[in-house]
Amino acid sequence: MGLLILFGTGWSGGAVLAAFFVSSNLVSRVAPAPQQTDAKGERRDAWQVYANGGPAAFLALSASSDIELRFWLMTASLAAAAADTWATSIGARSRVSPRLLWSGQPVPPGTSGGVTAIGNLAGIAGAAIVAGTAAFFARDAALFAAGTLIGFLGMLIDSLIGGRLQGRFWCARCDQPSERRVHRCGSRTAWKAGVVWLNNDGVNLIATAVAGTLALAVWRWLD
Repeated sequence: MGLLILFGTGWSGGAVLAAFFVSSNLVSRVAPAPQQTDAKGERRDAWQVYANGGPAAFLALSASSDIELRFWLMTASLAAAAADTWATSIGARSRVSPRLLWSGQPVPPGTSGGVTAIGNLAGIAGAAIVAGTAAFFARDAALFAAGTLIGFLGMLIDSLIGGRLQGRFWCARCDQPSERRVHRCGSRTAWKAGVVWLNNDGVNLIATAVAGTLALAVWRWLD
């Protein structure tokens, strides 16, 4: 992913990727997410890398012949990924129960679609770090504002899709909810709700891709 982004947007794009990678990994290790829904944990696997960085790499390479536009779109996509990572990790430390984004109903920590005030603030901070790095190298204040806002919106879209459409399962052996078809105990889970094939990686992929699309709309509006 890094080589593709470097090839498409140069060293400035590499700096933005580094801001995302370093900050997101640090916050994930300092404040790991809860395991109530059988999440993967703080260490990223290949599919998570593709989901979080794939749209950014694609946009950096082939979105337009205009390198400035590619830089904008890549930044917005990574800002959304950073916002989601920060919100999930820091939000796990909230002393107040998360609430569903669309109804305000309190839910247990780790529930897809649940948000907290501290998590939202952390999401804004994560997006701002990525967007701020991009704005510094591009010398474009508008990119900081747009990237931060789009990153935050991408985080909310991730929560909405995750809560409403992501597949949800149940492990009868452990009597626990899960996000996977096979629970960490090794038993197959029973489908309960959502789209059976849509997992958290798919949700992240959609959210980061939508963030890039929103950045394109903002770019054209400002142009």
